[in-house]
Amino acid sequence: MLRRTVAALAIGATVVGITGTAAWAESPDDHAYAQIAALQEIKKSMSPDERKLDSRLAVELRKRNSKVATSALPALTTGVEVTKSGTVEVEVHAEKVGDDLLGRLRKAGAGIRFPSEQTGTVLVEAPLGTLPEIASWKDVTAVNLEHGAITGHQRDPNAKPTTESKESKTARIETALKTAPKLTTAAAGSVVSEGDRTHAADTARTRHKVTGVGVKVCALSDGVDSLADSQASGDLPADVDVLPGQEGEGDEGTAMLEIIHDLVPNAELGFATAFTSEASFAENIRALRFTGGCDIIVDDVVYYHESPFQDGLPAQAVNAVTADGAYYFSSAGNEGNTLDGSSGNWEGDFADSGLGLGKFAGDAHDFDPGEGVSILNPLSPNSDGRITTLWWADPLAGSANDYDLYLINSAGNVTSFSQDVQDGDDDPWEILQTGATTGQKVAVVKFAGADRYLQLTVFRGRMGFSTPGVLRGHSAAENAFAVAATPAAAALPFDLETGDPANPVGPYPNVHTRQSQPERFTSDGPRRVFYAADGTPYTPGNLSSTGGVVRAKPQITAADGVATSLSDFNPFFGTSASAPHAAAIAALALSGNPGMTGEEIRAALTSTALDLAPAGFDQRTGNGVIRADLLLRNTGATPQPLVRAGEPTVTPTTGDGDAHLEPGEKATVTVPAVNSGDGTATGVSVVVSTSDPGVTVTPRSRSYGTIAAGASKTRDYTVTLAADYPLGRPVTLQTRVTFAGVLSPTARTVNVPVGQPSATVRDFAYGGAAVPIPDNDPTGASATVEVAGVGFASALTVSIDGTECSTATGATTVGVDHTFVGDLIGTLKAPDGRSVTLFSRTGGSGNNLCQAVFDDAAATPFASALSSNAPFTGSWKPATPLSALRTAPVDGTWTLHVADRVGADTGSIRAFSLHIAGFDPA
Repeated sequence: MLRRTVAALAIGATVVGITGTAAWAESPDDHAYAQIAALQEIKKSMSPDERKLDSRLAVELRKRNSKVATSALPALTTGVEVTKSGTVEVEVHAEKVGDDLLGRLRKAGAGIRFPSEQTGTVLVEAPLGTLPEIASWKDVTAVNLEHGAITGHQRDPNAKPTTESKESKTARIETALKTAPKLTTAAAGSVVSEGDRTHAADTARTRHKVTGVGVKVCALSDGVDSLADSQASGDLPADVDVLPGQEGEGDEGTAMLEIIHDLVPNAELGFATAFTSEASFAENIRALRFTGGCDIIVDDVVYYHESPFQDGLPAQAVNAVTADGAYYFSSAGNEGNTLDGSSGNWEGDFADSGLGLGKFAGDAHDFDPGEGVSILNPLSPNSDGRITTLWWADPLAGSANDYDLYLINSAGNVTSFSQDVQDGDDDPWEILQTGATTGQKVAVVKFAGADRYLQLTVFRGRMGFSTPGVLRGHSAAENAFAVAATPAAAALPFDLETGDPANPVGPYPNVHTRQSQPERFTSDGPRRVFYAADGTPYTPGNLSSTGGVVRAKPQITAADGVATSLSDFNPFFGTSASAPHAAAIAALALSGNPGMTGEEIRAALTSTALDLAPAGFDQRTGNGVIRADLLLRNTGATPQPLVRAGEPTVTPTTGDGDAHLEPGEKATVTVPAVNSGDGTATGVSVVVSTSDPGVTVTPRSRSYGTIAAGASKTRDYTVTLAADYPLGRPVTLQTRVTFAGVLSPTARTVNVPVGQPSATVRDFAYGGAAVPIPDNDPTGASATVEVAGVGFASALTVSIDGTECSTATGATTVGVDHTFVGDLIGTLKAPDGRSVTLFSRTGGSGNNLCQAVFDDAAATPFASALSSNAPFTGSWKPATPLSALRTAPVDGTWTLHVADRVGADTGSIRAFSLHIAGFDPA
């Protein structure tokens, strides 16, 4: 037999960091061979419907039906997590995702978690026993376990994970909110990241007088549970644009936003969760840019299912937003590197060991790059409980080469496995989780098909045979910045593994220099990619270590180990902290030079980075650590003015003498111009126009002269209405502000009310039966109200009604009965299709909405509602203004939609009303 050479990405495979490697690398005992063979017999015997199932699901079902002999596989666990109620979270792949499929899934007992028509997937929680039935449907192509994701937050690997109930988490957050320090100034904050100093961002802001003005920076992570707490303490601004319903769970997003705000205090901020599903993550990346208008986007997440060899869903979304002009930053990951001996990654060409024939089907891969043969790659003692993935160089949804992955314990027993069927329309990957023990090894078996380039990764673990290149997924997208980590201040306070060298210390209160050292856990590159996003091979016919294209990753390094106001992220270690530092520094550059292109900012970031050891671009730190002062000096940053039109005031000058502009009358409309920028605005001019033929605006343009930073000026315009102008329809004015500066012009649409509001308020109440709100289902429940005979509305409020208010579970006398109102998102949709959010995941553990009025004029926002306010009664300001629904006639069907986004609590829509005032005749 001719042995094939194992070629690595950058250096040959090495044996590092594990005592007793040679002993661990021996071939398994005969009973391990027999156990692999037994699992393969199950694989070969599966029916066509079973082959649609994740192999772990198929074996779990057979075990529960006593179709797997315990004696044949004595130590085997499938890793399938089944709840006490017998359900499991899975992704259903289908030819079409629509009402028909969702209806059948619900009928089968599945709870819908996230349907994606674009990708043809539905994340559901379904009874394990119903999965064979679901797999049997002709339009269903696959059913796999939910893929899962990991952030770049570096936690103590020896710390026991803690689970927190919804109730205890709510109590903790609300206690922090109640005890938050009172602000003395609008800009006050309790904590500042040490990275502000070590990256010289504080110096850069002072020297160049740029603060992030004109730039919107948005983050994706797990969640922003403590957003209100951070706003109350001044560590975040009052306005953070969270995509509706995308608050997520957890606080890593809050911590990332605090870092960004520390470095660019006047940048706009936005957020969306990355944690619902891989498809949802990709959709939120696009939404932040194309709906939210984010200039810079940063995340700290990688999905285990993200291919290292092809741009998957998140990477395709990154490609879309960067092509549209956005800048994208992503954490490189904390999966270790070969330079520090902390890698849990092996990749290279499949090498036929010659072992397997006569024992089990196919051939086992040889990890040893030398003359020896090692079909087992040993794991370090601290590699217990780690997600492990195997990928090979076939296109997504197009693999006909069948590789399998096995985990073997120190006694030679197979304890876990992943052996899905790849027969032409499947993903080239396998996944398992290591056990809670030491002495574990992994084996890769080519069950059938051609030799391919492989990547095997034990996330946050270590392997005896390792190579560079663990960085993968969307952080490896061509135009994304993958960010490595270096400490800002104190060292990581725990060893990654027992016996590791000391962790590096940061320079705080000094700045980063070429002597800064990278974190030992930071992931390395480069990234070899074989396929374009559409599955076209870059090097047809060559899917080996000499094929594909190599992307130089990571590109830059930034600070971690910094302070935030959140106890779980103080200090905040990991590439989760370094990525927002890098994004914020880029925001400073863009704020001081808004005309920069993506290529210009890329060149400036990499050319001004301080090279860290080893010399030159390296696979662990890229071009080196970035410094804001050097970057802004290189890009020639200057303070920019930013002038926008403010809210106008209206004073009628002709007509019946009342205070209301009416058809046939004139009014003086005073329009302010407000400079919220860093620099003085000169040559300010405002154009006010309208497309309505029944409205005349004079003059069309007025000069405002010079406006200092932070100041404003006003000018008057005359608006004349035709006699037949529709009563109640607001005049829509388009304002366009020009000034000397790259951020010019700015545009804003404002509305001028027309008519005298009526004192008569008409009520339109829902009179139907109670509508159950499905638990933890984004499709939610709806109830409708018909409105007639109003025309345009001068006032609109919404009440969640009820005859007798209480917090009783299942109360029938309240408007919305639901335990844990903090699970709910309520929206109101107008007849013309526009909608506003009334409440969104606030209210904590409090039960029931009853006699609660949502009114733009209310003093208290529902966003500040606490559990102790339940049952929620009285007047509340909605999450988004109801006034947005009054620019069109209100007659028609109105819809109240309520969705429950967290499990374990239920309820119904029972009673609600619209209260609408029209206009009195002129």
